[in-house]
Amino acid sequence: MMIKGPHIGHLYTAALADAFNRYNIMLGNQVFLSTGTDEHGTKVRDAAIANNLSPQIYTDKISGLFKDMCDNFDIGYSNFIRTTDIRHHEAVNHFWTTLEDSGHLYLGKYSGWYCISDEAFVPESELEEKKLLNGDTIKVSASSGNKVQWMEEENYKFKLSSMQDDLKYWLKNVKVVQPLKFHKILSCWIEEGSCLEDLSVSRPISRAPWGIKVPNDNSHTIYVWLDALVNYLTSLGYPKNREFAKFWPPTVQVIGKDILKFHGVYWPAFSMAAGLDPPTTLLCHSHWTVDDEKMSKSKGNVVSPSEAAKLFTADGLRYFLLREAVPYSDANYNEEKIRRILNAELADTLGNLVSRCMGKALNPDKIIPEPCKSHSDILNSNEALKLVESLESVTLAAQNHYNDFNLHHVVNVVMQTLFAANKMIDYHKPWALAKETDNLEAQQKLKAVLALGLESARVGSLILMPIIPRLTCHLLDFLNVPSNSRTWNNSKYLNTGRNDTITPKQQDFSFFKKLR
Repeated sequence: MMIKGPHIGHLYTAALADAFNRYNIMLGNQVFLSTGTDEHGTKVRDAAIANNLSPQIYTDKISGLFKDMCDNFDIGYSNFIRTTDIRHHEAVNHFWTTLEDSGHLYLGKYSGWYCISDEAFVPESELEEKKLLNGDTIKVSASSGNKVQWMEEENYKFKLSSMQDDLKYWLKNVKVVQPLKFHKILSCWIEEGSCLEDLSVSRPISRAPWGIKVPNDNSHTIYVWLDALVNYLTSLGYPKNREFAKFWPPTVQVIGKDILKFHGVYWPAFSMAAGLDPPTTLLCHSHWTVDDEKMSKSKGNVVSPSEAAKLFTADGLRYFLLREAVPYSDANYNEEKIRRILNAELADTLGNLVSRCMGKALNPDKIIPEPCKSHSDILNSNEALKLVESLESVTLAAQNHYNDFNLHHVVNVVMQTLFAANKMIDYHKPWALAKETDNLEAQQKLKAVLALGLESARVGSLILMPIIPRLTCHLLDFLNVPSNSRTWNNSKYLNTGRNDTITPKQQDFSFFKKLR
């Protein structure tokens, strides 16, 4: 067997969280981004055995692959947490003891259909029958399609049934789970109570040895999902660290739709039972298909981020994932579409805009004129006027889209501005103006064209900085935008943070090479 590393769905979740983190940094907010790996459970132990490795060595390798992905794709995490860390064990023990002391845990008999792959008991209402090729019929989880088996054992149980009113109150604010589609799904689950049976939160150590032992009872290990969810607390130094008090509850938790129940039912219930506020917002996103088919090992179409980056670069892949996906519906990964989007937008629109304004024919000294309101008057054209109107409105429009978690709309409004900038250049033909060296009016118009074109690149780069931080920082460096002038406020038209016309330090610039 091969050790299974991250796929593009994992990268999308991390990049989505990172983009909103960077956006908040630009706004001047104090932020803490946590990510990491959940490493306990029976299926992890089974995978380790299949690879002839100990569970610890196996998880070391897997966690390393995920951390490398985060580092290679500019995920600016504050903490990369592993659930095998000692500090996490200590946090889980404290959390368990808190639940126990508050009367939310009890020891009892548990029987039901258990899915090893999902590491969860599945209610009868969520089962389906599946016919195998040999004619046999098995029961599977309706949500995942994975096989279930009947189990009866004594477990510690969490009084989830008593948390219905608390969960309803939490969901009264429709913005607490976004998009609205997933809020409605979660509300139905909780209103009906179908997923609110008391929850088994431990496993006999004989069946699940790879886990954190229940405090004061070495015969049981803690349910992997209770263990895993506490990572958000561990990352902040729960229960005593200053960071914990400063950043709890989390403003946004980014999750995939396949784990909505765990984060939208179990986690807020656990948190409230332990005397903690639940997350302020759950941002739940949909999945990625590949060429309109579900990713699966059997189909051999699981896309590795590191392999995809060899084709499209790390920046290009990150841009496509965040630009293409909409949280409320599945997105499709298609190599031809990726090339088309990256060429059209990063190379032909943004990259070409800068190249035109800084080319030898138009700007041999590579001067960056400081933009001003008079430049549109000097050009006196509908194209210049429309560009200025776009520049004046794009920052607020983008901010609204960021606040609504719609990154595809952020990119759209930026591209509309950059399209307008290129159209303005085409209309005024600066290559002709550059030849009229003795014509003062022509030279003033040339300066105005360059100023507006490069201002469009500056504004667009700042707005896109949370989405493609490496590329935009490279461009902003080239445009000599000071590091302290890269706030969200600086993304407004004419708020450059510079004092005068400047000449870039770098003489050569290649923003994004066209893909073949």
